[in-house]
Amino acid sequence: MEMIETIEIKEKIRKFIAETAFVPEEKIQDGTMIFTEGIFDSMGFLSLINFIEDNFDVKAEDAELLEENFESLEAISAFVVRKTN
Repeated sequence: MEMIETIEIKEKIRKFIAETAFVPEEKIQDGTMIFTEGIFDSMGFLSLINFIEDNFDVKAEDAELLEENFESLEAISAFVVRKTN
């Protein structure tokens, strides 16, 4: 069951990033470095945090707002799974 949840989480986040950054969803792979590759900037990061908190009912603590938690779909979905389990 957790695998399906992870896939659903990734798809929701991929869709959000694509719509927010105006890039095709297929450009955002699980390992795409969304900040390094310029897909998201600091404003996108704030939008992403709000989206995650609103859609997955998790609260990102200040100490968790590290690039490695949000640098890719893989990292973001792992963060959400950790926070919801």
